[in-house]
Amino acid sequence: MRTFIANRLALFGAAITAFVLLAVMVGPWLSPYSPTEADFLALLAPPSLAHPFGTDSFGRDVLTRILYGARVSLSVSVAGVLMAALLGGSAGLISAYAGGWTSAILMRIADLLFSFPSFVLALFLMVVLGFGVTNIAASIALIYFPLFARLSRNMALVVKEEPWVQAAQLMGQSTFSILGREILPNIAAPLFVQIALGIAFGIVIEAGLSFLGLGVQPPDPSLGTIMADGREYFQRAPWVLTLSGVAISIALLGLNLLSDGIRDVMDPKLRARL
Repeated sequence: MRTFIANRLALFGAAITAFVLLAVMVGPWLSPYSPTEADFLALLAPPSLAHPFGTDSFGRDVLTRILYGARVSLSVSVAGVLMAALLGGSAGLISAYAGGWTSAILMRIADLLFSFPSFVLALFLMVVLGFGVTNIAASIALIYFPLFARLSRNMALVVKEEPWVQAAQLMGQSTFSILGREILPNIAAPLFVQIALGIAFGIVIEAGLSFLGLGVQPPDPSLGTIMADGREYFQRAPWVLTLSGVAISIALLGLNLLSDGIRDVMDPKLRARL
């Protein structure tokens, strides 16, 4: 904790992330506006005390829609990345410990998914699976599965040669016990860092898919759909596109700085250097 507090950028990132989480959890309940109901008496109203972020072409409060949309984007990203970490991390551990044909098959699957650019793979999966937040989360999980698989496998290959792992094998511990008690805790630091980074870029993937009309469908709010709406009338009402983009940037900044802090705290070498 002292190391984390001493890292001012990491502390700043944690504060931003906490603010974003608090806003998306509490903000929609405090807002007096609906994220979907139109108000034709307030079309494209500029920012004011009544509407701090202005309104869109249907008179909907932009701040309210950003809060609801950020909740959707964050939930989808967290679900997808955690699923990828669970499946990919498990596959990497099994591959490193078992070796042989098991390792070859699992890593070839990871290599196949790695061969596609991330957003291109997401577009393909959305076309195949269909629209909806569940399919977006599944797409994010498949995108990050090979990354977690490779990362956990490479770290586990080093740790499994350590004396305490060999001692556990000689003592007759089961494979699951060795993987869970001896290897996993010693490779957790880079996995946690990658989870934080993955959540940040998962938000970008969800926003990009929704921006193209392949994610969350109108009138339900999403950061991507808000930006897509704001693009149509940017010259007349630039606040819609600009402020929704700023919201995404703030969330990404906080998560990236937080991931650096997690790395510094959980990596003994970096902690000693600091």
